[in-house]
Amino acid sequence: MPCFSCGARQTDPVRGASPWKRGVRQDAQVLICPDCQRMTDLDLDTCAACGSAALICRLGEVECRACGEVRLAGHRPDCPERPEGPEGLADEVAAALDRVLGRLTSHA
Repeated sequence: MPCFSCGARQTDPVRGASPWKRGVRQDAQVLICPDCQRMTDLDLDTCAACGSAALICRLGEVECRACGEVRLAGHRPDCPERPEGPEGLADEVAAALDRVLGRLTSHA
C-alpha cells in the first residue's frame, strides 16, 4: 500500500521498526511515509473522546490506541454512508476474507 498523501511505495527497513506510520482517514486505514509525517496537516481522523490521531481501523471499527475508545466505522457526519446492521458488517467481513484469502468473488 502506498503513502496516501504522496503515493510513495513502502520499502523494508534495514533493521528495526518501519519508519512508516499508520493512520485513519475518512474511516479507512492509510499508511504515511516518513517525509509526509513531517507535514502539519495530514487531514487524519481523530478520536472524539481524546483528540488523538493514533487510530486503527479494522473490520468496521475504528479504535483509538491512546484511550481505547472504539466506534463503528462510517459513523461520522463527514463520512460516506455505509451499510449498517449485521448485514453491512457481514458484507465487510466477507470482503475482508476474500481479500486475505485471494478470492476473486464479489459480494454486492
